Amino acid sequence: MEQKEIVLRAIGVLTETQEMVRRLNEGDRLDTDLTQLGQLVTEVFPTIEIPAGSDAEKAAELTIAALMPASVSLVEAFAYLFTQLATVHDEGRTDVSSAELLQEIALRMAESTAQGD
Repeated sequence: MEQKEIVLRAIGVLTETQEMVRRLNEGDRLDTDLTQLGQLVTEVFPTIEIPAGSDAEKAAELTIAALMPASVSLVEAFAYLFTQLATVHDEGRTDVSSAELLQEIALRMAESTAQGD
């Protein structure tokens, strides 16, 4: 999965989380079995195969090597979005909500992906 797609999916996670928090604040009960975060993690993290007979050190090496790139990609995506949201907040802007900003970022990313950037 490319980084732009991970960012777009992270936007979906943040948007879904905002909605979940809103509903919880209203006293609603939530079904969180199939959240976008769970789906994203499932798709980003690879299946790890440890050869039979591997010792614990070799198994750890293989696991770290397989999971590190996915972990970094997820952290980068959420850090990027946090920075975008924090900048708007720190500037004291009230003309755009966090949901609107996330939608704007998603549209820009989708357009640049469509253009092949």
